[in-house]
Amino acid sequence: MEAGAADALLSALCVAFTLGMFSTGLSDLRHMWMTRRVDSVQFLPFLTTDVNNLSWLSYGTLKGDGTLIVVNAVGAVLQTLYIVVYLHYCPRKGTELLQTAALLGVLLMGFGYFWVLVPNVEARLQQLGLFCSVFTISMYLSPLADLARVIQTKSTQRLSFSLTITTLLTSASWTLYGFRLRDPYIMVPNIPGILTSLIRLWLFWKYPQEQDRNYQLLQT
Repeated sequence: MEAGAADALLSALCVAFTLGMFSTGLSDLRHMWMTRRVDSVQFLPFLTTDVNNLSWLSYGTLKGDGTLIVVNAVGAVLQTLYIVVYLHYCPRKGTELLQTAALLGVLLMGFGYFWVLVPNVEARLQQLGLFCSVFTISMYLSPLADLARVIQTKSTQRLSFSLTITTLLTSASWTLYGFRLRDPYIMVPNIPGILTSLIRLWLFWKYPQEQDRNYQLLQT
């Protein structure tokens, strides 16, 4: 396979897997729409993913990378839709609005810094890439507390198998994409996504759903 065709295939895989990962939120969207309640749906992942998408969208625009632009533009639209629907059906919006305002403030200050105070394009690209990398790594590592809880309770009920698979495929494809471009800001932050996904798969094997039900029956 020629280099150009391989790059096009890898780019397409990145787009397909990432949009697949983003679309897992559609089940939460359908739940909120049908029940008109937010119940167990978590708000913060929508918000942090939206900020992450907007940050990578800026990096992709500055770098002139069409793959990054398409994926993160669509991702930002989806996450914003999830946020709007959540806020519409959430009976008490105080905490969620405060979190939104805080992250938007950070985002605006970041944009002001990168686009106004860093006039050199190359320096701006490096600093913005570093920010995006650190933010992405923190998102991938944030569920570690949930993984510890799974081990403690011997139950994988709180984990999503479909999200685990799509995260693994997404992280692996972006790692290869970053390696292909020789861009450490894309490659490095996706490695933790591979590792945490493999840990989740091991937990699904260690504590299968049937065992979860048996364990819960013993606890009652």
